[in-house]
Amino acid sequence: MILTQFQLVGSDLFSRGLVSSHGGNISVRTGDRLIITRHGSMLGHLSGEDLVETGIYVDDYSTQLASSELPVHRAIYRETSALAIVHTHPPHAIALSLASSEIIPLDLEGALTLKNIPVLGWGIRIGPGELSEEIAHSLKEFNTLLIHSHGSFTIGETLEEAYHRTSSLEESCRIIYLLRGLDNR
Repeated sequence: MILTQFQLVGSDLFSRGLVSSHGGNISVRTGDRLIITRHGSMLGHLSGEDLVETGIYVDDYSTQLASSELPVHRAIYRETSALAIVHTHPPHAIALSLASSEIIPLDLEGALTLKNIPVLGWGIRIGPGELSEEIAHSLKEFNTLLIHSHGSFTIGETLEEAYHRTSSLEESCRIIYLLRGLDNR
């Protein structure tokens, strides 16, 4: 059941262009443990070997296999009530993160689903696993955020809900991007 959920969301993320062949990661919380995609896994073609179960509070034998964003996922689960996390690299959202410290959706779905989206780490280069406490703290207030020049983190009660927020983010950013292009006629 969990593998099927991961495969469905991972496949959709890849087919919609929200992650590259080996980019992004997803996880779910199960008590004091989490299941996260393996470091370097292909979200578009996940198998059982691509899912890693490890502790939220402690390392174990499988921790080293987990995504490099594991510290961020752990911090989010420690600080929020999230049961699922989706981390992607949506191109229109990343482009806007390079120019703005906050994204305000102009379309109705984005405005209702996301509200305003903060861009953290604006003006600095952020690597995988960095800013974990700041990300977790922001996700107490927001369900979606962007990391400057890097990508998005969305949370939800299910992977589907977190995926919906991710796709809504990219759609809202695409609309803003297109509108800005019209303004430059």
